[in-house]
Amino acid sequence: MAQAEAILAAHSGAFTLIGSSLGGYYATWLAEKHGLPAILINPAVVAPLSLEAYVGPQTCLYGGETFTFTHAHIAALRAMEVLQLTPERYWLLVEEGDEVLDYRQAVARYAGARQTVLPGGDHSFTRFPDFVPQIIESCGL
Repeated sequence: MAQAEAILAAHSGAFTLIGSSLGGYYATWLAEKHGLPAILINPAVVAPLSLEAYVGPQTCLYGGETFTFTHAHIAALRAMEVLQLTPERYWLLVEEGDEVLDYRQAVARYAGARQTVLPGGDHSFTRFPDFVPQIIESCGL
């Protein structure tokens, strides 16, 4: 989060945040803190609860590095929990077939926001390529 905050501080102009899974949790915190719009893709909405099961030694899926996920990490996630959302900031993109997160939690959490709820799919948001033009347009690019 410190790196994201530094990027926001170093650049002027309009930002649109985009976050997937835990990145959606982070994007929500940044969006509310900085008054920015955000596009959330299959976001984690109860991260401190859902990640409790992973406390302990872990291996990075991409590089193979090992690390220890601790209760301090859970506490840091709790500290970023947003209690009051501004629905008009968000565009929620979810697929009902997400095998990792229950899409219904995100639909309820972001009630009042623009929502695109698609049947099937999975946690990777299989239809992402179909939405790239709309995402780019939404970002004002």
